[in-house]
Amino acid sequence: MPKRMWIVGLLTVLVAPLLARADFKQGDYDLTLNGAAAHGPDLDGVSFNVGGSLGYFLTDGLEIGLRQTIGFTDVGTGGDLNGSTRLALDFNFNMGQWVPYVGGNIGYVYGDAVNDTFEAAPEAGVRYFVNNTTFVFASVEYQFFFDSGDAGDSFSDGQFLYGLGIGFRF
Repeated sequence: MPKRMWIVGLLTVLVAPLLARADFKQGDYDLTLNGAAAHGPDLDGVSFNVGGSLGYFLTDGLEIGLRQTIGFTDVGTGGDLNGSTRLALDFNFNMGQWVPYVGGNIGYVYGDAVNDTFEAAPEAGVRYFVNNTTFVFASVEYQFFFDSGDAGDSFSDGQFLYGLGIGFRF
């Protein structure tokens, strides 16, 4: 009997992801939690961020979202707190378990180590659904600042922002 339970459990773990359907529908929401790291074009500093977002699907593929990030940076400083609040518009390509997306965002960057300024960024990423409501994702964006930052040359022209996280569709 215990051997059968192990086999059933193993088959469940292996087969469950195959049954996941990730097709977003109009009216769906998603909530994400992520960690991110950023560096300037010259790779001479780093910052670490945590963030979250709430998205709403206007159509089956078009999503509008609000993102909040808060982080710590040592770029040109002894260590400061920074944040950003962004409004994003992304198009999602519903492909079963895999859902790649492209889009852009605009928002405001603020904190101790940067000039408070607006930013805009193209972005792309991919979601992988582990079941019907839960996904893991990876994302990348390049933020262009409307005003140069105080953190030196590394962030004066913009910054890359990478993210890994978990999300939930409801």
